Amino acid sequence: MAQVLSPGALPDPIREPDPKEEEWRENLNVKMICRDCKEDPPNLFEDHSSGDLMCDNCGLVLQQRSIDMSSEWRTFSNDDQGGDDPSRVGDGPNALLNGAQLNTSIAFGDGGMRSKELHRAQNKANIDKGNKGLLQAYKQIGALCDGWQLPMSVADTAKHLYKDADESRIFKGKSQEALIAGCVFLACRRNNVPRSFREVMELTKVSKKEIGRTFKLLETFLMSKDKEAKSQTSMVAGGTVVYNEAYKGTSTSDPSELCNRYCSMLNMDQRTSNVAIALAQRMTSTGALAGRSPLSSAAACIYMAGQLMNQGKTPKEIMQVARVSDSTIRHAYKLLYNEKDKLITEEIISRGADPERLPKP
Repeated sequence: MAQVLSPGALPDPIREPDPKEEEWRENLNVKMICRDCKEDPPNLFEDHSSGDLMCDNCGLVLQQRSIDMSSEWRTFSNDDQGGDDPSRVGDGPNALLNGAQLNTSIAFGDGGMRSKELHRAQNKANIDKGNKGLLQAYKQIGALCDGWQLPMSVADTAKHLYKDADESRIFKGKSQEALIAGCVFLACRRNNVPRSFREVMELTKVSKKEIGRTFKLLETFLMSKDKEAKSQTSMVAGGTVVYNEAYKGTSTSDPSELCNRYCSMLNMDQRTSNVAIALAQRMTSTGALAGRSPLSSAAACIYMAGQLMNQGKTPKEIMQVARVSDSTIRHAYKLLYNEKDKLITEEIISRGADPERLPKP
């Protein structure tokens, strides 16, 4: 269209189209109408069972095999007053339980005595004693882990260990309490939150000897299970192993792993705790307390670190936490004092430690 200009007026500059405007856009003005009825607005009907789009006046099929973009199922979770979600999708199978777990249960609710009798009869017919025992054991494992304020990873590891042990014939006839205690003890070590046999004994009321026997059986069972898994074909993708759950036998607890927790229970600051951990690591590398239990070694390192950082704790105070006698702590400290030149490094001194504060044993 030609542009008419008045005298002295300048023509408008030619506006180049924006590249974004040239992108494809859906034309909402386009309507699908029946070619026979030509009614506007169209009166269309969609048959979801056949996937056809038809004219509701004459029945002419306008589109076939249409795609249903609505949700796959309906949910009534927001409308239900009881808090239940009566959708047709249930929970996924639990790897910690046996069976397919796809049974349908009869709920009596307000159905009367007849529905209650049907519910009771179904429970008697479909009861799974194996899963019932597993659920009781899992409940006890969860209570023990909550008592120690352990992370969920420890509880999950202990439950998987218990299920594997329960399916094995090696533990037939063994005490369930001892097996649970051994699984919790081993799960703590595998998740780097070790607990001593004495702590497990006080929590589970199982003797230390019985916990040790069960722990050794669990170690043997898991090592043999790992050998069987290695002999079978591994899952590979392109010649590379994508998943490997090889079990490695646990050694004794590291004293440095116990120092942080014991120092926290003694209300010692983090600087003193770091010095105790450094002393324990240095002690392990030099072999100053070779052959000593991790508890007595950790207690002696805490006692020395407290003296170095001017936050000294008496052996009796440390005894209440580490569960070792004060005479054992004094004797272990004497051995550390004789090796103080090797243990106290420049790094420990730079953290504020003063070797002159160490009392002579």
